[in-house]
Amino acid sequence: MAVNKNVRAISLTSHTHSGVKHPVLWGAPNILDRGPIIGTITNPADKNTIGSHAGSYCVYRAMAVAKGDLSPLHKPDLTNTEPVIELGPHPQWSEQDKIVSIDPWGHRVAIDFKDKIQLGMDIRPTIAITKARITIPEIQYAVRQGLIKADGQILLPSGEANVTKIALEPVWHLPGIARRIGVDETTLRKAMFEHTGGMFPELITRPDRSVFLPPIGSTTIYMFGDHTAIQDPSREVACRVHDECNGSDVFGSDICTCRPYLTHGIEVCIRIAQQGGVGIIVYNRKEGRALGEVTKFLVYNARKRQVGGDRASAYFQRTECIAGVEDMRFQPLMPDPLHWLGVTRIDYMASMSNMKFDALTSQGIQIKNRITIPDDMIPEDAKVEIDAKMAAGYFSDGKVVSDENLDKKFGRDLEAY
Repeated sequence: MAVNKNVRAISLTSHTHSGVKHPVLWGAPNILDRGPIIGTITNPADKNTIGSHAGSYCVYRAMAVAKGDLSPLHKPDLTNTEPVIELGPHPQWSEQDKIVSIDPWGHRVAIDFKDKIQLGMDIRPTIAITKARITIPEIQYAVRQGLIKADGQILLPSGEANVTKIALEPVWHLPGIARRIGVDETTLRKAMFEHTGGMFPELITRPDRSVFLPPIGSTTIYMFGDHTAIQDPSREVACRVHDECNGSDVFGSDICTCRPYLTHGIEVCIRIAQQGGVGIIVYNRKEGRALGEVTKFLVYNARKRQVGGDRASAYFQRTECIAGVEDMRFQPLMPDPLHWLGVTRIDYMASMSNMKFDALTSQGIQIKNRITIPDDMIPEDAKVEIDAKMAAGYFSDGKVVSDENLDKKFGRDLEAY
């Protein structure tokens, strides 16, 4: 494998290497040419990545090893773990830089590398596909009220929904990541090394390793209906790409519209699936615009305590004052799970975000209709967020925010909780 000459390695006396035993040819037309992603610690000679499997959970694994609960030599038994549906390969899997943040072949490890695994090579899946039944109280309510009709297959009379559920661990191809966000690879590697406190010296000592398994959150896809509708132009595709908000999504906090928009997106997906199409929820672990929940809660306090109260005109500034930036979700990486599914068009996109819209359309995914959240689903305390986003140019389906509303105080004071 040719070494990227644009990456300047720094030789450390404590770190030596003799090349990559199993090179990765990212974007190859088939899995055998591409080669396996090997993040093993059981056989360092086979390792061809920077970092370790399991994303942020690798730290817990280390603790289990330290405590003696887990053998450091353990290899997973992958018997009967194969995907429950056939998915791919799609043309996007081998298009140059189309997918750079996940391994498109990551769900096929137990099948494609069965012989190598039986010989003792520690190759692990980075994607898993299963079936599930989910219970969303808002959907159950809609069924009871006759707002959505149960069909007995996608949506049951109980209001439960059947889904295909897919978990994706991050697998970053560093040259492709750098090109996607518009920086050179050397700059990216150096920044990652420095701002993780030197956690991964191989970022700067191993330019021959182009794949990084970062210790960050993962992505889950919830798919309603027949996944083969994605490739059928006569059937429709609905989608909501949702970035994690634990406070709203799980606990129902009313300062934002995250859970209402998520449940509305699920409803849209179910309706399209019931019409013979497919609905796709992509759920990314990027809490607080990838700034973190601590930062988010600090911003809440600052918004509520500022002179003039919580208002749309200062909504984004409060975040930037604390975090230094409004948003770190890097939406240009967001289309990858949809590319992996083979999506080329979305007939109904449940999102107001122009960043998401621009990221998807710039990557060649056509969006036919954009769907805003209904007014009656917006909590009173969250009107600041919606008005601020509309004033900032988010898609609003013709709605306009008046100058008066921009400076109007909404929601409760902290003392009112």
